[in-house]
Amino acid sequence: MKELFKNILYFGAGAAFLTKEKVEELKSELVDKGKLSHDEGKQFVDDLLAKSETARDQLELKVSKIVDEQIRKLNVATRDDMAELRRLVEELQVAINKDEPTKKSSNQ
Repeated sequence: MKELFKNILYFGAGAAFLTKEKVEELKSELVDKGKLSHDEGKQFVDDLLAKSETARDQLELKVSKIVDEQIRKLNVATRDDMAELRRLVEELQVAINKDEPTKKSSNQ
């Protein structure tokens, strides 16, 4: 499921790159027709690209939040959960190993 959301996000990023090309084409057309000066065209592209990047970042955050919520709803163990379990198992192994010499000597 996480892979599906990643693919959707990558598709959105691909669309943003296509948009950049289209923006550059539009700028060239407007400059060629005299509707924008070269400097205005550059500013136009810069503004649109900045807005596009902001929108892409916001989309990425929203998708990440949705994925995290869905994983939580599915009650799937996270990487952090697994790390905590490993740490607890290691602590228990250490505690068991400390008690073993005492048990062996008391059994003899």
